[in-house]
Amino acid sequence: MNFAVKTIISSLTILLISAALPTAATAAPNKKAITLNCKSSNAKGHSIKNIEIPQVKNFQKNRQITLVTNCGDVVIEADPKQAPVTVAAISALAKGGFFNQTICHRLTKVDSNFLHCGDPTATGMGGPNFEYENENLPTTASDNYPEGTVAIWNSKEITNGSQFFIVYADSTLPANYSIWGKVVKGLDIVKAIAKEGVADGTNDGLPKRTLAIEKVKVR
Repeated sequence: MNFAVKTIISSLTILLISAALPTAATAAPNKKAITLNCKSSNAKGHSIKNIEIPQVKNFQKNRQITLVTNCGDVVIEADPKQAPVTVAAISALAKGGFFNQTICHRLTKVDSNFLHCGDPTATGMGGPNFEYENENLPTTASDNYPEGTVAIWNSKEITNGSQFFIVYADSTLPANYSIWGKVVKGLDIVKAIAKEGVADGTNDGLPKRTLAIEKVKVR
């Protein structure tokens, strides 16, 4: 076999081997984060509106609660079967205009990841003229409040009332907060608010970008 033939065979062998080798996988592009398109709002801390104590009804199906915000709608599927008292309270407050023109006053970015809303005074100390007990608490475990969870806030000073938080990334928290729903649309808005961070540069405080709840629709 002469040199030219050997060269051709070698070239063919290289081509065949190359064709048999798997090509490098191309990573799928990450989903592009949304660009917030927030309108100006007149929402600010204000006095609390008294709402009639809600009656707990025998809900036959889940309820949809929509936060109409200056940055777009955040839609929550409420679970009245697991949290009937909480959903009745939130629904009554929403229908009574309690949440109108309020701001989400707190963002956390360390150990837990949530946006805190539902206090007309915007201080973290405000609530309605009634209180109620916990229900539908998770277990004490890692990531017991998964992304999209909506739960009622409470503390030693503030018991269950109007304040709630939206979890934008899996979080581990004390099993003290009643889970009453899950975000089914608009979680990307909350994530974008979180990405912009806290106004004073810390990991817990007033969000840099204002998310104002103009009104809340229930159906």
